[in-house]
Amino acid sequence: MTERLSLFAEQLSSMGLPFPSSLNPLSFHTPTYRSFAFPVIDASKFSSVFSMPSPQEKWGHFHHPTVSSSLRNFRIRNRNINSRFSSPNNPNSTPHASNGDSDPPANTKLIVVSSLLAVSLAIANRVLYKLALIPLKEYPFFLAQLTTFGYVMVYFSILYLRRRANIVTEEMLSLPKSRFMAVGFLEALGIATGMIAAASLPGPAIPILSQTFLVWQLVFSAILLDRRYSWNQIAGCVILTTGVAVAVGSGSNAGQMLSGVAPLWPMLMVASSACQAGASIMKEFIFIDAATRLSGKSLDIFVVNSFGSGFQALFVLLFLPFLSNLKGIPIAKLPSYLMHGAGCFLNVGAERTGCEGAPLLPLLYVITNLSFNITVLSVVKKFSAVVASLVVMLSVPVSIYILSLPLPYLPEGASLSPLFLTGSLMLVLGLVSYYIPQRSKEGTKID
Repeated sequence: MTERLSLFAEQLSSMGLPFPSSLNPLSFHTPTYRSFAFPVIDASKFSSVFSMPSPQEKWGHFHHPTVSSSLRNFRIRNRNINSRFSSPNNPNSTPHASNGDSDPPANTKLIVVSSLLAVSLAIANRVLYKLALIPLKEYPFFLAQLTTFGYVMVYFSILYLRRRANIVTEEMLSLPKSRFMAVGFLEALGIATGMIAAASLPGPAIPILSQTFLVWQLVFSAILLDRRYSWNQIAGCVILTTGVAVAVGSGSNAGQMLSGVAPLWPMLMVASSACQAGASIMKEFIFIDAATRLSGKSLDIFVVNSFGSGFQALFVLLFLPFLSNLKGIPIAKLPSYLMHGAGCFLNVGAERTGCEGAPLLPLLYVITNLSFNITVLSVVKKFSAVVASLVVMLSVPVSIYILSLPLPYLPEGASLSPLFLTGSLMLVLGLVSYYIPQRSKEGTKID
C-alpha cells in the first residue's frame, strides 16, 4: 500500500501541485487556498491579511447570497474581466494566456523560456523525489508533512520580506480570503480522496487515472473562466493525456490492471484529480480577478503561495489523524514517527543505518520542489493553468527515462517497454496539436 500511495503523491507532484513529495504536500503549488459558502466562487480567492486587519475588515467580505445569484455574478464579472484583458487598447492589460497577445513573437519567446524552465524543474523534481525516498524509504509520510508545513513558514517569510520592500501592497493582502480557503480545501480533499483510492488500486493504475487532471481543467476553465477551446486544442489535450497514460502504463498488463477492483476506487481517484484541477483553475481566477480589484496591478505570487499553503496546511492538520491511520501510523505513534523521520532526514546519530544519502538528497529535493512550485504558479499567472499542466506533463516520460538509467543510489536501472516510446511520441504530437493552431488565429482566446 505504501508504494501505491507514494506513486499517487509522485504523480500529483509532477502536475505542479505544491505537495511535491509523497502524499501530503497538500499545499500544491501552493497557489491555493473560508467560509464554505459557495458565494466564495463569486470571484477571487482568499488572501489572508498579513498586516492583521480589524475584525470588521477581516470578515467584512463574507456575505451569503443565494447560490444561483452567486454563480450569475461570477459569470458576469468574469466576462467583464475577459473583455478587460483582451482589449488591445487597455494600457493596464497584462500578458495572460487568454488575452490574444498583440506581440506573438515576444509572447512565443516568453512561453518557450517559461516552459523550458518549468519542464526542467519538473524533471528534476520527480527524479530527486525518487532519490530522496532512498534514505527516507521508511519515512515518506514525514517528508510529505515537512513539505506541507515547512513551506508555509518559508512562503510567509518571503512574503514578509516582500511586504517590507513594498513589493506586496496592503491591497494585495486585503483580497477576499474565502477563495484561498476554498482552494486549500479542494486540494486537501483531493489528497484525502486520492489516498483512499490509492490504497485499493494497483500501482500502475494510479498515475494513469490521474491523467484526467487535464480533462477536468478544460471543463472547469470553460465553466468558471468562460474560456473556449478549438477542436485542435481539445484533440491535442486528449492525445497528450493518452500518450502520458501509455508511457506511464507501459510494462504493465493494462488489460488486467483493474481486474477485480471495485468501480468505487477508480471513481475516487478521478474525483481526486477533479478536486486538484478545480483548485488550479481557481488559482488562475485569483490572478485574473485581482488585476481588476488592484486597478491593473499584478498580484504577487507569494500572496497566493503563502495563504494558499497556509489554508492547505490547516486542512491537512484537520485530516491528519485520518491520513496518519491510512498510512498505517496510529495517531498515538505519530510524534515518535516524525521524530525518527527528522533524525533520518538529518542523518544524525552514529548508530543510525539505512539513511545513506541524507541530508543531501532530501534537501536537494526540497529546494528543487520549492523552485518548481513557484515557477509553475508563475506560468499559471502569465498564461493559464492548462498551459502549466501541458508543459509539466512533458516531464513525465523524460523523468521516467532518466529514472530507468543507472543513477547514484539507483545503480540497477530498468528496462522500458516499446510502448514507452509510443506514448512519448503521442505526448509530443499532442503538444504540437494544441499549440500550432493558436499562431494562425488572431483575436481568438489562447490558453
